[in-house]
Amino acid sequence: MAITTFAAIYIGSYEVSLKIFELSGKKKIREIDHIRTRLELGRDTFHSGVIGADLVEELCLILADFAKIMQGYKAKEYRAFAGNVVGEAKNMLFILDQIKTKTGLDIATLSNSERRFLTYKGVAARPGFNKMTKDSAAVIDVGGGSLQITLFVDGRVVTTQHLAIGTMRLMEMLSDIEHNVLHLENQLEELVDKELAVFLAQYMQPGEEIKNVILMGDYISEIMRRISKNNEEMNVVEAQKFISFLQKLDKKSVEEISEILNLSNDKDILVLPSVILYAKLTQAMHAQTIWFPDVDTSDGIAYDYAESHKIVHSPHDFEEDILSAAKNMSMRYMSYSQHIDALTEMASLLFDAMKKVHGMGKRERLLLKVAAMLHDCGKYISLANSAICAYQIIRATEIIGLKHLEREMVASIVLYNSSPLDPYEELADRMDQHSYLVVAKLAAILRVANAMDRSHRQKFKNVKAVLKNKQLVITIETTSDIALEKGLLAAKADAFESIFGLKPVIKEKRVYL
Repeated sequence: MAITTFAAIYIGSYEVSLKIFELSGKKKIREIDHIRTRLELGRDTFHSGVIGADLVEELCLILADFAKIMQGYKAKEYRAFAGNVVGEAKNMLFILDQIKTKTGLDIATLSNSERRFLTYKGVAARPGFNKMTKDSAAVIDVGGGSLQITLFVDGRVVTTQHLAIGTMRLMEMLSDIEHNVLHLENQLEELVDKELAVFLAQYMQPGEEIKNVILMGDYISEIMRRISKNNEEMNVVEAQKFISFLQKLDKKSVEEISEILNLSNDKDILVLPSVILYAKLTQAMHAQTIWFPDVDTSDGIAYDYAESHKIVHSPHDFEEDILSAAKNMSMRYMSYSQHIDALTEMASLLFDAMKKVHGMGKRERLLLKVAAMLHDCGKYISLANSAICAYQIIRATEIIGLKHLEREMVASIVLYNSSPLDPYEELADRMDQHSYLVVAKLAAILRVANAMDRSHRQKFKNVKAVLKNKQLVITIETTSDIALEKGLLAAKADAFESIFGLKPVIKEKRVYL
């Protein structure tokens, strides 16, 4: 069996890491080396918005060493990413150019949603993930700049929320009082409590409990090892035992915590916000069990590469996560109804009938379904301006599994479902030409599907759609008067025809009771 040596590089808020993996034809991913170097880029980005020249130079030296290590392992395949710490820096383009010039490495930046999803994919591939999320669970990913919480109920995603209270960002917010550890600890707790209170009020009912917490972040392995001692199942622990241990730690100094956890750096100030965050998060969820899957972004990068090259196959349905999140979001904004189900089914049917002419695939079909589910959510804010309100809601809401660009596309599909399509020049700062064409096509399909159920009464059954000559013939059975639907479809036919070269027409089969 052929073995591929693969390298994953990730540049985070306070650490640059390299992991070397063996990817085998036996559908296995095996980590063979892990190099981590501390570099607190976040102190510059979160404070001034610019990463200083000295730090950039140090970053290039670290990456040059990584490139040599990769050569030593003969790792010809690699993926290298930087998180928001570089992506949010005003000098991002210059940083990436210097890295390329000095090391030869191509670094891509990841949006928050992209980075979190990579990590999530690595976790979901672990044995036991589907069992852990079968009832109720919270997947919590704590980073330097932020943390992300994905809630599961009955095995389905309810919501994903991004909170700007990462360990380094918290420390940067309180940098002026960092010298007073006791005061610092109290201030950290107040900040965390404030952010969590908003999340809990919106997404958890009083007395509601989350059975399992799946926790990712630094120092957790050391914490779990200290709690479990010689227990082989050190990645699973009772929540109360976990919380009690953390509560004892958060009253101690950084040096004392470092000694208890046997950390190599006994002055690592980030251990304190980590301990506080983990304790507060698990307490807030009222969890029974804590699971540490021992996965980070680099593992997700390797898994994503292996999956895209058909070396492994995911046991988890990520598309279902997206659809479940979209449905719950629709319900949250009181727009979910039978009309949503009918529209989603109709839009999918038209998409499938037009495969020969639209040139789109499974991913675009998924985006169309998400747009259909969310197209009415803006009415929660304004009936008169629902399209633009829906656009803003969708753009601002994390949907686990959708990239930032895809979320922009879904929001635009919803906007242009009821508004005239703007020329590409006005949208060039939001999407490329290919994405614009996809938005135009899917919005046109959604408009036709929406016209077919404009009354929200689901008048049709046994709907079929076929291409015939230069027409999209939609055959329906009905017992109702469909003059409204015919009129609205005719009104939208010109725009549809200009995009696809097809005219949509209804062929009616009258059913008599």
